[in-house]
Amino acid sequence: MSQPITLIATAAMGLESIVKNEVKQLGYENIQTDNGRVMYESNILGIARSNLWLRTADRVKLLMGEFYAYSFEELFEQTKALPWEEWISKKGFIHVVGKSHKSKLYSVPDCQSIVKKAIVSRLQEAYSISSRLEETGARYKVEVAILKDQVTLSIDTSGSGLHKRGYRVGQGEAPLKETLAAALIQLTNWTPNDPLVDPFTGSGTIPIEAALIGQNIAPGFNREFSAEEWDVIPSSVWERALEEAEDLANYDQPLDITGSDISHQAVEIAQQNAMEAGLVDLINWKQMRVQDFVPKTEKGYLIGNPPYGERLGEKDTVEEIYKALGSIMSSYPKWSVYIMTSYKEFEKCYGQSATKKRKLFNGFIQTNYYQYFGKK
Repeated sequence: MSQPITLIATAAMGLESIVKNEVKQLGYENIQTDNGRVMYESNILGIARSNLWLRTADRVKLLMGEFYAYSFEELFEQTKALPWEEWISKKGFIHVVGKSHKSKLYSVPDCQSIVKKAIVSRLQEAYSISSRLEETGARYKVEVAILKDQVTLSIDTSGSGLHKRGYRVGQGEAPLKETLAAALIQLTNWTPNDPLVDPFTGSGTIPIEAALIGQNIAPGFNREFSAEEWDVIPSSVWERALEEAEDLANYDQPLDITGSDISHQAVEIAQQNAMEAGLVDLINWKQMRVQDFVPKTEKGYLIGNPPYGERLGEKDTVEEIYKALGSIMSSYPKWSVYIMTSYKEFEKCYGQSATKKRKLFNGFIQTNYYQYFGKK
C-alpha cells in the first residue's frame, strides 16, 4: 500500500479554503478544491494524520474512483472494475449511502443497491467466495455521489464526524460545532501569545478549540476512527501518527484564554468539557453578563457567537447586548473583535462598520462573521 491514494476532506460551505490550508500544512500536495470538498494526494499514513489533525474538515474519505454513468449497467460495470479488495476485507460489512443531483440516475436507493451488488460481486471473485459474503467484520461506509452524471465513489475513514472530538460531555442550547469554532479562530490573526476572550461561551467550544490550537494539540487525539478497524492499515500506522501528534504538542505554551457566559449552568458545562479535554487549568471561566466585561490588557482578541435574536421577543435583548459590546470595545481600539451572527442590523447596533465580513453557515443558518481589526 505504498502507492499514492487520493483523500477527500469534506467541508462545510465557506470553509473549503481553511480546510485546504490545513491540508497544505500537513504537507500534502496536488490539492484540488471544490464545493464542499478538498481533494489531495496522500499515502496510507495520511488517513491517520488527516483524521487526527484536520480541525475544520467534517470527515475524511478515501476516493475509490470517479467516472460518468448514464445507465445502471454502466454504474454496475464501472463500480465493479474498481479494486475494492485492496481495502475491504473478506468479512467486511459494507454499508452504502448515496446522493444524486441533476443526473440521469436520480433514484438514490437504486444507485445504492447497484453499487453494493457491484462491490459484492467484485469481492466474491477476488476472494473466490461462491456463497454470500459474511459481513461480520469491520464496517465500510461507501458513498455514491452523482453530480451531473459524474459518479464519485468513496469510503468514509472517519466514522463519526470530525467535530466529535470526544470532549463534549455536556452542551447547552444550539451548541457551536467544534469544526466551525476552530474555523472562527483560524480566520483571525490570534497567536497563542495573545489574550483571547469569548463572552458568549455557551458550552465552551471556542475557548477549548483555541487552547487545542494554542498548544498545537491534534483535535482527534481523544477519539477513534472507523479506518482503525480496517485490516489493510496496520496498527503501527495509527501508532506512528499518534506519536507524531504527541511530539508536536507544546504543552508548555502559556495561554491567556477566558470564556464567560451569563448562564451559570453553561459555565459549569464548559468547565466539564474542558476537563474532559484535559485543558481545565488552561482556561479561565466566569459567569458574567457581557455588559460587565472589561478587558484587562491593552490589546487582545474577542471571538464570539452571541444570540442571534431568531426567536420571538429576543430582538430587543440581542440589540442591547450588541450595543453594550460596541460601547465597551470602543474604549479598547487595539483589541480585535470577531462576531458571528445572522442578525442583519449588527453593525448598526455595535456602532461601527466591520473591517471585513465573511459569509458563513452555522448549521443551516446563514450568518456574517464581522471582523474588526485592532489598531497596531
